[in-house]
Amino acid sequence: MKKAWKGLIGTVLAASLLAGCGSGGGNGANAGTAAGGNAGGAAEAKSVTLKVFIAQPRLKEQYDKFIADFAAKEKAEKNIDVTVQLEMPTADTAAQILKTRLAAQDGPDIFALHAINEIPSYYKAGYLEDLSDQPFVGKLLDSVKPSVTTTDGKVVAVPLETLSWGYLYNKKIFADNGLTPPTTLSEMKQVVEKLKANNVTPFLLSYKESWIPQLVLPLAVGALVNTENPDFIERMNNNEGSFSEMKAMFDIFDLINANGTARATEVGGDDGAAAFAAGDAAMWLQGPWYAETILKSNPDLDFGVAPLPINDNSKATMINLSASTSLAVSSASKNKEVAKDFINYVLDDQASNAFFQSLKFNPIATVHTFESYPWVNDATAYVKEGKSYQDPAIPQSVKDEVGKALQAYYAGQLKQGDVLTALDKAWRDFNKVNK
Repeated sequence: MKKAWKGLIGTVLAASLLAGCGSGGGNGANAGTAAGGNAGGAAEAKSVTLKVFIAQPRLKEQYDKFIADFAAKEKAEKNIDVTVQLEMPTADTAAQILKTRLAAQDGPDIFALHAINEIPSYYKAGYLEDLSDQPFVGKLLDSVKPSVTTTDGKVVAVPLETLSWGYLYNKKIFADNGLTPPTTLSEMKQVVEKLKANNVTPFLLSYKESWIPQLVLPLAVGALVNTENPDFIERMNNNEGSFSEMKAMFDIFDLINANGTARATEVGGDDGAAAFAAGDAAMWLQGPWYAETILKSNPDLDFGVAPLPINDNSKATMINLSASTSLAVSSASKNKEVAKDFINYVLDDQASNAFFQSLKFNPIATVHTFESYPWVNDATAYVKEGKSYQDPAIPQSVKDEVGKALQAYYAGQLKQGDVLTALDKAWRDFNKVNK
């Protein structure tokens, strides 16, 4: 998820290749014979406009190239002229835009969803095409496939991102100051004090986009559910729990805010990535999905991923494992054949490696043979030690609410109790609609 341009960035890519008679007897020639009535023996190309909706504007360049390659392949193999209308809103606006479009029966053919938080409700609403019989399904890693599989066993999306995350830290700054990632909140306070004593700003703050401060919520819930409150999610789903049980998240959030860079509400994700790449702070409450943007600013930056301490129980300091951005096909699409071709092209045997590497995403399928990135190895070390948990299933509407509430809390407009009450209400409202 995660992105810094305002509004929508639309791009239209049309890739057309001439289908000549002397193409060597390939699919184009076969299509021409089947069509008949064409004196030259070549079929007239079918034209399809495919609408694609992905809230990752910072990666527009990579998607543009991938889409152009897909269109060329579709023309060469199926004699279909594909025009892809790519819409890339920011993460803060995407959910509402998509819901409005789908409700108005004007939705895209392909759209991105968060696998854990959004697929269940969109599937229940009937918006998702069953993709269980598509070739890509057999390529998914066993650890990834469940994230895009419904409770009744249907695969309804192709995952793009699998994540192992907590916070990012500048390895050189840590080494220069003789520091290692802390395992408790008290140790984090000591790290903060040593950095400040050496005139290093501990944390980069970037709260212009509400999805960024909300990151503290899944980290806190994941840590506490796996140590102290194992049935929290179940009780919240039954209107029996309360976010007052998660109040500990303010201990780390307050520490971050009191020791961070200035003008947080003016700094978005891309600006934050550039500042982190420049060494403006030692740590950033952010995930490795920003790796490509960070390294674009500073290709030589050595950064790592570590679990965020929530309290003084070191067992609660764990890496969050999740599958997030996934591409689904609309059940109402009038271009399902081409949409499914696109979905399968995401895990194409030849094209997928380069695509995922350009995005700096983790391998998610058997066709991915590229070497893992250093920050992936950092997180994997914690996972191998049993210091990880599966991303908690928090409704997206609750995450949206906490993002806005924590922005207001940082600005001094809300108190802790106000935030917790707002989250309880958001989850109850979700239950009313989804029960």
